[in-house]
Amino acid sequence: MKKTCLAAIAAATLLAPISASAEHLDVIAMEMTGACPFGEVLTILKDFNVWGEGFGYAAKIAAPLQAEDLTTYYWLGTSANAAKFGAAWDAWRDGQADPKSTPAKLQARFDKCTKNKRRTGFDVY
Repeated sequence: MKKTCLAAIAAATLLAPISASAEHLDVIAMEMTGACPFGEVLTILKDFNVWGEGFGYAAKIAAPLQAEDLTTYYWLGTSANAAKFGAAWDAWRDGQADPKSTPAKLQARFDKCTKNKRRTGFDVY
C-alpha cells in the first residue's frame, strides 16, 4: 500500500508540469477564394502576426503539397496555452464589432481571399 501511494504521488508530481505546459494549437482548414494571389494571403498573415504578437499568438499557413485534398490550406496558430488563446480570441471577436478596428479590417481582407471550412483547437505537449 505504501509503495502504491508513493508511486501515485511520484506520477502526479511528474505529470503535473506536463499538463500545465500545454501549448495551444488553433487549426483552421480553409480554401482560397481565387480573388487574391497566395502572396496577398501571406501579406495578410504577416499583418495579422503583428496584431497577434500583443496577445502571444502567432500563425503560419500550411500549403498542401501531397494530400488527398490539394485545395485545403491550414492556418496553424499557436499560443503559449489555452488561456492566452482565449484572450486573443476575445480581442479578435470583440474587435469585429468596430469596422475600423485592426481585427475587423484584417477579417475583411481574409474574407476576400479565403473561406473557412472548419476550425479545431488542440493542446500540444
